Amino acid sequence: MNGSTIIFYMLAALILGSGFLSVTTRQIFRAAIFLLFSLIGVAGMYFWMDYEFIAAVQIVVYVGGITVLIIFSIFLTQQAGEKLPEQSMSRMLFAALAAFCGFALILLQIAKHTFTNSTTTITAPTVENIGNEMLGVNKGGMALPFEVVSVLLLAALVGCIVIALRQKTQQTN
Repeated sequence: MNGSTIIFYMLAALILGSGFLSVTTRQIFRAAIFLLFSLIGVAGMYFWMDYEFIAAVQIVVYVGGITVLIIFSIFLTQQAGEKLPEQSMSRMLFAALAAFCGFALILLQIAKHTFTNSTTTITAPTVENIGNEMLGVNKGGMALPFEVVSVLLLAALVGCIVIALRQKTQQTN
C-alpha cells in the first residue's frame, strides 16, 4: 500500500465515521459538529484528487457557510446541550429499511449501467473552464437552477426557524 492509498482510506474513514456519528447522536450540537468534520473530509478528498477549486468551494460554502448557519440556527431555536428525544424502534427500523433500499437501488443502477470510454477531450479543471461549463449561456448553463435552489434553501431555513420559535413560545405560555 502506498501513501496515496493510505490517505484515501483515512479520508474515507473520516467521512463515513463522522457521517454515521452525525445521524446517530442524540445531541443536536454534536451532530452539527460531526457534519462539519464530514464536510471537511469531503474537501480533503477533493484536494486528494487535485481539484483545488472544488475543495476551496466546499470549504467556503459548506464548511464555512452552511455548517455555521446550521449552528446559528441551533443556538437561535433551542438549547445546544439538550438531547433529542429517543426514537421508537419502529421508526429506527423504517429508517434502516429506507437506507437499505436506497443502497440497493444505487447498486442496481451501477450494475446495469454500461461504462464506456469517452472520446471527448478532457477539459482542464481551471476556474475559468469550470465557470464557462457551469454558467455558460451558449451551453445551457446552470445559473438559474443555482439561484432557484439558493432561494429554496433560504426559505426552508427561515421557515424552520419560525416554526421552532413559535413552538418554543407556545411551550412557555
